[in-house]
Amino acid sequence: MKALRALILLAASVAPACRAQLPNDALISPSRPVPTGKAPHLQARLVKDSPDEKVFAIVLYKGDEAISGLTDFVLEHKIQDAHFTGIGAISSATLAWLDPSRQIYHRISVPEQVEVLSLIGDVATFNGKPIVHMHAVLGRHDGTTAGGHVFELNVNPTLEIFMTVNSVPLKKKPDDASGMKLIDPTQ
Repeated sequence: MKALRALILLAASVAPACRAQLPNDALISPSRPVPTGKAPHLQARLVKDSPDEKVFAIVLYKGDEAISGLTDFVLEHKIQDAHFTGIGAISSATLAWLDPSRQIYHRISVPEQVEVLSLIGDVATFNGKPIVHMHAVLGRHDGTTAGGHVFELNVNPTLEIFMTVNSVPLKKKPDDASGMKLIDPTQ
């Protein structure tokens, strides 16, 4: 794990042409499936319910995985459009940065206890299914940070999220240039 982390840090400092030499386990496909059922302790409460929006307080606890938990939550509540913010602490994470020219994410492993300084994201549908899109900035014990697209956040002891669900659903469409699914406000 330390060797992989050193390789990723080294790759960040070299010319883009040299990044093609990264090992495959340092790369993450944008279409990687999201595991479900990995947040058995998740609890939620509806804290606002109006015709225009609903707001949920969602709390994950030690041992829960955030992307899995939020994916299960939006599926269960049939949420098609939302945005959210959160704070808390986690025991480890897998973040990534997007390389649009290669249509791939580069892994940023965070194998330590850190503070979630900022968690932001949205929910929109693609092919009729909701997709949770999340970014985070994580604070290490020495005050340095790691940030990027979230693929995995392992909660310890808690992650507190406020999710605002909008009344008008948003959809995503494929973007051939980047390989991503982007929100299309015209749909």
